[in-house]
Amino acid sequence: MRRSLMLLLAVPALAACTTVVTGSPTPGTVLEQRGPAGTVPAGLERFYGQQLGWQDCAEYATTATTRGQFRNKKNIECARLEVPLDYANPGGKTVTVGLLRQKASGDRIGSLIINPGGPGASGMSAAANLAGTVRDSALGERFDLVGFDPRGVGASRPQVRCLTDAERDADRLDTDVDTSPAGVQETERENKTYAEKCAASTGADFLANVGTRDVVRDLDVMRSALGDEKLTYLGYSYGTHIGARYAAAFPANVRALVLDGAVDPTQNQVESLIAQAAGFQQAFDAFAQWCAQRQDCALGKDPAKASTVFRELTLPLVQRPVDVGIRKLSYNDAITGAIQAMYSQELWAPLNSGLTELKNNRGEVLLSLADAYFDRDREGRYSTITDAFTAVKCVDEPRVTDRAVLDDVARRYKAAAPFLDDGNPPVGALDACAFWPVPPTVQETKPVSGLPPVLVISTTGDPATPYEAGVNLAGALGGGLLTFEGNQHTVYLQGNECVDPVGDAYLIDLKLPAQGKRCS
Repeated sequence: MRRSLMLLLAVPALAACTTVVTGSPTPGTVLEQRGPAGTVPAGLERFYGQQLGWQDCAEYATTATTRGQFRNKKNIECARLEVPLDYANPGGKTVTVGLLRQKASGDRIGSLIINPGGPGASGMSAAANLAGTVRDSALGERFDLVGFDPRGVGASRPQVRCLTDAERDADRLDTDVDTSPAGVQETERENKTYAEKCAASTGADFLANVGTRDVVRDLDVMRSALGDEKLTYLGYSYGTHIGARYAAAFPANVRALVLDGAVDPTQNQVESLIAQAAGFQQAFDAFAQWCAQRQDCALGKDPAKASTVFRELTLPLVQRPVDVGIRKLSYNDAITGAIQAMYSQELWAPLNSGLTELKNNRGEVLLSLADAYFDRDREGRYSTITDAFTAVKCVDEPRVTDRAVLDDVARRYKAAAPFLDDGNPPVGALDACAFWPVPPTVQETKPVSGLPPVLVISTTGDPATPYEAGVNLAGALGGGLLTFEGNQHTVYLQGNECVDPVGDAYLIDLKLPAQGKRCS
């Protein structure tokens, strides 16, 4: 997951006119045309100037979670944005991107478009979740809050789907910890099968155009169709990578970027993975320190031994998963549940409860944490996030097929995060991307020029996007940096009385914080 920056120069906000277009929309749908606005690339005029049909969001829900978020909500509305499947062939097939909007309550500056990361997370769900917080704030007065599901995700069509819900449940029970030659061969066979299923169910032509390169182009179409000459954007985690790529592709179209929890632009995928392992170990060590102060700490009173105790608790699951009703808690799910808890200090108490349960041969809490990570709802349905994550990763990053490199990565990862060491020799296996049916669309990182100041927010104890990544992104984009001292992944619009006003002032008035500004 990733994040980014902000601006200083006051760009005049030009209010776009709204035209209600006559026609024969679906009952309850309002057709609206605000574009084209700003720069429109040749050949894409019909997309940049398209009308959007806004309607009740209920039919856009794809999981029990989004049904609860979208049902009977009068303050939000949804639409589908049409974009080319392949921007090199704008006259060919098209796909749709789901949008969710809460209109500004006052003197509108424009749209604040948000992406929560992943890759593969639902921006529509994120916007619906934030709508209540933003509605009565200065931010809600000045901006339409707009969340989008990137192509292939959630309410967008088509979806990236590789496994059925039953196959995903079964996959979570397959530990894949055997690093013997036979074990590696079996893991690689499963990864190849997964790639083949993705191609069969989703289509190679769509998989070839599902990466960040294409999401950035969609974002610019969205900007124009929403009536904004310049983009105002909030990206969390991987969403900062989208924002940084947008800045590189369309610097003149940027009004403001807030990038919270940054993807490091200076690291390759191997370096990023090792840095993330170290970040999770740092978060686990902080959890162990917190836990040791409790009478009921499942890891004991000595934080220095916490990694060892954690392994002793979880490794027996490799051979003997714990029954949880009709399901089982696997070793993989116990590890995933712990990783999920590292994203927020608010989840430390549930993690301690889950580890205490595990001592008593129970696994309800850890399985629930793992379900949250994989976005499995109470009905047993999965969102698209896991399959979309893989699909984007496989086209965004160069393939790593050198086995010596893979072995070295396995060794370095275990050294960086000893609490995750399963005790097997560090041997790497080819992942699904090595068998992906389409080539990567890797884009060269180039210096960005002509970009207004942007704001990067970075958290000192962020496990997924370590603090220095934010420092490096702010430097690369020439933007401002706000430091948050805490143990969590991302922070803006989460109620912090220091961070939120800084972000609001930047988005509304384009005012960057003082250099060296820190919050806690």
